[in-house]
Amino acid sequence: MKLQSFPVVAPLFLLLPILSADYRSWVGIACNDDGTRVIAIHLPGVGLSGRIPANTIGKLDALRVLSLRSNFLIGSLPSDIPSIPSLQSLYLQHNNLSGEILTSLSANLNILDLSFNSFTGNISTAINNLPRLTALSLQFNSFFGAIPDLNLPRLVQLNLSYNMLNGSIPFSLQKFPISSFTGNSLLCGPPLTDCSMSSPAPSPIYLPSPSTIPGKQNAGHNKKLGKNSDGTGALKVKAANGGRKEKPKDFGSGVQEAEKNKLVFFEGSAYNFDLEDLLRASDEVLGKGSYGTTYKAVLDEGVMVVVKRLREIRVGKSEFEQQMEVLGRVGQHPNIVPLRAYYYSNDEKLLVSDNYPMGSFSALLHGNRGTGRTLDWDSRVKISLGIAKGIAHIHSEGGVKFTHGNIKSSNILLTQDLDGCISDFGLTPLTNFPGPKSRGPGYCAPEVIETRKSTHKSDVYSFGVLLLEMLTGQAPVKSLGHDDAVDLPRWVRSVVREEWTAEVFDPELTRYQNEEEEMVQMLQIALACGAKAPDMRPTMSDVVRMIEEIRQSELDTRPSSEDRKSNDSNVQTP
Repeated sequence: MKLQSFPVVAPLFLLLPILSADYRSWVGIACNDDGTRVIAIHLPGVGLSGRIPANTIGKLDALRVLSLRSNFLIGSLPSDIPSIPSLQSLYLQHNNLSGEILTSLSANLNILDLSFNSFTGNISTAINNLPRLTALSLQFNSFFGAIPDLNLPRLVQLNLSYNMLNGSIPFSLQKFPISSFTGNSLLCGPPLTDCSMSSPAPSPIYLPSPSTIPGKQNAGHNKKLGKNSDGTGALKVKAANGGRKEKPKDFGSGVQEAEKNKLVFFEGSAYNFDLEDLLRASDEVLGKGSYGTTYKAVLDEGVMVVVKRLREIRVGKSEFEQQMEVLGRVGQHPNIVPLRAYYYSNDEKLLVSDNYPMGSFSALLHGNRGTGRTLDWDSRVKISLGIAKGIAHIHSEGGVKFTHGNIKSSNILLTQDLDGCISDFGLTPLTNFPGPKSRGPGYCAPEVIETRKSTHKSDVYSFGVLLLEMLTGQAPVKSLGHDDAVDLPRWVRSVVREEWTAEVFDPELTRYQNEEEEMVQMLQIALACGAKAPDMRPTMSDVVRMIEEIRQSELDTRPSSEDRKSNDSNVQTP
């Protein structure tokens, strides 16, 4: 079997309008039931480059979804694309498109994502003509001028951060959080600083460093927790300070003054700071997950730690501390992110762990496409094996009732040597979070979606989806307001059933043709882990053994990935 590369050159766009039933055999092209009309194009991160020709995609008058994100597209967006009457979702983020937002937009659009491009000009008032719009993402562009008064009744997700916008935020948009507007130094009004208090001189724009936002996907904010800045968070420290009011901070809203030094460190922790130091530290939002918001805190001496602010805790202090003791014991493994300290009060619960500057497996796998920082095959297998070992350790050390319960690529952090370390384990019993049911299929085993109860076998299923994500390069979960995702196990089985096994693999892996057999073996492991019946799934210790056997047999007989990459670079891709 030969790996077939996907046709991603510019003529693809020229062929689209004249093809008919042949669409059905093209990966990423979806048709209506009778195969006569194209209704969706999903080609994220496949290496498309150059300009999008006019009068090509725009002729697909039944198109509902267009996803060309994370490619190398340049130039302006042809006006006939966003004006396709049937178009509902347009994903063009992470390219280098330029020009202004067009005034002719499909009234059926409900998702418009143009973030991480080079668009300029004013934000068009034509957006007001989109009554069905639920998500508007324009962050990290070069838009300038005032924000128009957008009266969009269905809009639930808005991001205009890191542009050059100025003036006051319209009343209709003041309900959105600070993160929707940060990085525009001349903006004012709620939820930012009151316009009457704004300085006439522009204040500096604090952009997160690239190492903290792999792929530019998790833009945070940079500031001092103890500075007198308005509207930066939700913390109001209860302190005996002679009536002086503390300004809001990001985490610690329930920290009582009498308990400020009661930061409990785990055995083996080398850190030497107290909660007061932590609250004074500059912080940056890394992301919001199932259990709460995660921050990177930089202490005065330059030490960096990660702080997770847990939400909806359903247990008392005694139970919380007992679970922390278990987590401290189970977390002693090279492929597990160890907890270093915790804080508990009635209103605030914080977990402190090490900072991993390489970021997450998800960010490196999906966020760096087209930047030259792609993961080679050996690195992907190394990370996957490490994750498997970490989960197997959690199962064996924690006991039959102790599970991870939230295995996903964004919870896999990477060391400088690209060893995979799993985080966020053992937190489900602590929270009132409704559980996997609200997140849809994604990584969750079918039985967990119904029962909301995790088991060792449901962790195995989640790991199987993670392996499929590694192999296919496709994300298995939907982000807020986006439908640009796929049910990976179902899709892979359907492709394999049609004997098109090579079509499932990430196009970036086509350069490693000598690993074809190993990829197929890893695919078989992933599908075994993802069996619908829990009893049909292997244990994690079995999974570790199977991956190690594949690795050993292949390492004994083949050169390194870099050697193969060099050799394969001379092979012309059809």
